[in-house]
Amino acid sequence: MEEIFKATASIAVLLFGLFLHPASAQSIGKMQLSSVQSAHINTLQEKSPSAANSQAEDELRKGTALTRKGLFADAIPHLQAAYGRVSEEYAAGFNLALCYVGTNQFDKAIEILKTLHDKARGSDVENLLAQAYIGNGQEKEALASLEKAATITPQNEKLYLLVADACAEREDFVLGLKVIDIGLRNLLQSARLHYQRAVFLSQLDQFDYAKADFELASKFGQGNDIGYVAAAHEALLDGDITNAVKIAHDGVSNGFDNPILLTILGEALVRSGVAPSESGFNEAQSALEKAVNERPNDATAQIALGQIYLAGGHLDDAIEHLEKARQMQPSQPSIYANLAKAYQRRGDSLRAQQAFAVLEKLNAAQAERIRSAPGDRKMSYGGGSQDNPPNHR
Repeated sequence: MEEIFKATASIAVLLFGLFLHPASAQSIGKMQLSSVQSAHINTLQEKSPSAANSQAEDELRKGTALTRKGLFADAIPHLQAAYGRVSEEYAAGFNLALCYVGTNQFDKAIEILKTLHDKARGSDVENLLAQAYIGNGQEKEALASLEKAATITPQNEKLYLLVADACAEREDFVLGLKVIDIGLRNLLQSARLHYQRAVFLSQLDQFDYAKADFELASKFGQGNDIGYVAAAHEALLDGDITNAVKIAHDGVSNGFDNPILLTILGEALVRSGVAPSESGFNEAQSALEKAVNERPNDATAQIALGQIYLAGGHLDDAIEHLEKARQMQPSQPSIYANLAKAYQRRGDSLRAQQAFAVLEKLNAAQAERIRSAPGDRKMSYGGGSQDNPPNHR
């Protein structure tokens, strides 16, 4: 078991638990709908066709229905046909921009969203615009849009979490910390914001600083899913596997079937050394299968499930889930380490060699980043170091 899972430690750091909409559409895996965005989409379902252009109105309804299902690429042609030709021009434009963000067409989304400023209702346009700017690598503009949205709805927790999620998608954890800090200015006791801050700090190897935010998330989220997740995640990072299993078990037993909590439970059970013949192994597999079913675009859960299938000898299943994870997080070394083993055991030496080659490049790049870092200092979101820690509340 130790050989199978020696490359899994990084999974504990990859748990991005934003707890927004467990059942929301994520067919592309790059977008989650906020409650405000969903409200716009739902409103369109009740609109009567415009007498002036019933065909365009029909296209709008079709595009809206597909958007609600998360079928962003399919929705785009319908929304394009409706945009500028329907009475609900704002809604058509907003949904089209939403689909562009969901399919990584950030320039197109930004172009549309800029025209919607005068028609904007609340902070939703600035929210989506911030996400589009992040996807487009425009940090300054993203933060400016977020600040505008925060001025309009400062207590909207989901606003900050959605923008932080966009940072996580790009693996821009430094920017993610800046986003979370804007949120914490207005929601000092938000368990979810503190948890996400802890995760970002963990990604930057700032484990000592992350610990304080994990503890705050546990405190402010006591009795809720986020409280259990934060405590279990902290225990997993600390290497306290027994406690991680206990906390995750307690959370699930209390009715919090959160997919992030299930992923932690499965990962902790695996790292406890359970063998395929033991009941704990079956429990871990069941938890991870449920987590993947609820969040199919969660790369962390896909990796963990692929690893447990590999340990159980289910090579085809292992490869299927690891390949899905690779599509979502192509720079994650543990994916290639396990893919190489799976292909090797299946007798596919060519693909095994290809996976090993990618793993070697990723490891070399990581070694170079460590070698070129100034002294023994670690990166922080403000350009600081271990001698200049992030600002904790």
